Amino acid sequence: MPEPLDQRRLAAIMVADVVGYSRMMAADEAGTFAALKTRRETVLVPTISAHRGRIVKLMGDGVLVEFSSVINAVNAALEIQRNMAETNEPLSSEKKVALRIGINSGDVIGEDSDVYGDGVNIAARLETMAHPGGICISGKVHDEVAGKVDCTFSDLGTVELKNIAKPVRAYRVEKLQIAAPASQTMPLPDKPSIAVLPFQNMSGDQEQEYFADGIVEEIITALSQFRQLFVIARNTTFTYKGRAIDIKQVGRELGVRYVLEGSIRKAANRVRITGQLIDTATGSHLWADRFDGSLEDVFDLQDQVTINVVGAIAPKVERAEIERSRRKPTGSLDAYDHYLRGLSATHQWTKDAVAEALTHFRQATELDPKFAAGYGWAARCYSQRKSIGLYIHADEIAECEKLARKAAELGWDDAVALATAGIAFAYVVGNLEEAAALTDRAIALNPNLVWAWHFSGWVKLWSGEPEAAIERFKRAIRMSPKDAKMFDMQDAMASAYFVIGDYRQALSCAKAAVREKPFTFSYCIAAASAALTDQLDEGKRIISVLRQLEPDLRIDTLKELFTELRKPEDFERLAEGLRRAGLPE
Repeated sequence: MPEPLDQRRLAAIMVADVVGYSRMMAADEAGTFAALKTRRETVLVPTISAHRGRIVKLMGDGVLVEFSSVINAVNAALEIQRNMAETNEPLSSEKKVALRIGINSGDVIGEDSDVYGDGVNIAARLETMAHPGGICISGKVHDEVAGKVDCTFSDLGTVELKNIAKPVRAYRVEKLQIAAPASQTMPLPDKPSIAVLPFQNMSGDQEQEYFADGIVEEIITALSQFRQLFVIARNTTFTYKGRAIDIKQVGRELGVRYVLEGSIRKAANRVRITGQLIDTATGSHLWADRFDGSLEDVFDLQDQVTINVVGAIAPKVERAEIERSRRKPTGSLDAYDHYLRGLSATHQWTKDAVAEALTHFRQATELDPKFAAGYGWAARCYSQRKSIGLYIHADEIAECEKLARKAAELGWDDAVALATAGIAFAYVVGNLEEAAALTDRAIALNPNLVWAWHFSGWVKLWSGEPEAAIERFKRAIRMSPKDAKMFDMQDAMASAYFVIGDYRQALSCAKAAVREKPFTFSYCIAAASAALTDQLDEGKRIISVLRQLEPDLRIDTLKELFTELRKPEDFERLAEGLRRAGLPE
């Protein structure tokens, strides 16, 4: 029997599928699942919603989408592939996620929320003809969009498609003319500036990656203590890991005159560090050297690298700064090993990784009860847990306070210990006075410590000084302009701008944050800010995206979810904006 007429309709159908899905799952099932979930939340869902598409179904490795407009379908596909390419850029080849997309326009059969028919089947067959990262469309789609979208097409002629009765004209999108944002050129600071790139692990053992990364992080920390230098933060320089590097381009992107790169080899009880200091303006080497020693000499080797760098680019540094940079964090190599493993885990920002990090920091402080930074990072683990949405019990708050206080007592001259203890006091314990004292001292000790500025910004915001908070957040962003956690910095800026009533800036920062990571609070700031500037359509669009991610979110559940806005009047403005944007009570 023919289908009832009211079940048939014309639609533009998009089918997208992950390239090499089975291979990726076999290599790293958990990592692949997490990566696909993130891409779905940060790229697919928001883009499809913005172009008025309807997700018909999500499969493990793909998506079926219906549009009422062919132009909307193609523009959505173009934006998805551009955003996917941008997100893939800093990743190693095995971690890149590529999509193929097929688009067709035709008659479909609607049943409940699903769609069927040749219109869907043709789109699915065209998807297999697209290149990885590319788009293939039918002749019907091409006829509708030619000259109306910013791309060029290659005519594949008439092709036979499996299980499709008649041949279909097909076209590939050959050139996306939606340009990715140009690399920003940063101005040079008014002091010698340097970025330390990730060193290559030459140990032949992937398990030693944490050691190589940790040594580099410690060299960055040591260099950052020199007031006469401007040092780019670790989270930015590590975005270059695993990539072919153009030193001059790095200099332009980060606004630095010098780059330090090198390698680390750890074998048995021996360590070798090689380093090359390069002038980004000319590409010439200022020096290159090799430092060998036993594992017990690792702190001395770090010092040698640091002092050689400083001697080359800022030879008039005061002796006191040199001595301060040579501070030995612990006398126990086993404690230091656990500390480096803990640092590696904290950068992953997941529930399991934070638990692993806390275990390592506890072991580090058990092995060396005077290890100030170990206590500070253990306290920081509790603030990380809270930031990813885990409930912190009263006994955990008490333990966090105990760890933070120990870090402050032992590390009064250790900026890392003070900064990590400070954010724990502010965010978990709720002691803003203590937090302000610790984060301000951390900045005084180490004016290049990016997270001291960032944490201090939050403390200023919660203490009722939003303008001072914005200046500190801006300082942190300049120190780490390509930070892997830029979403956190943009979320902070959005909160501060919202508090002072600059809703347009709050909207801009919040939208930048959700492009990086779909934080519920960032979506709320964006939707409320749009509504409070009379951009109701934009506010409602953002709420529609948010409701797909958080279908149970209501006005009356906001207070228990968010602590970013501490004052009742600020929270009420947020709630009012969200009401206007359509979030239910």
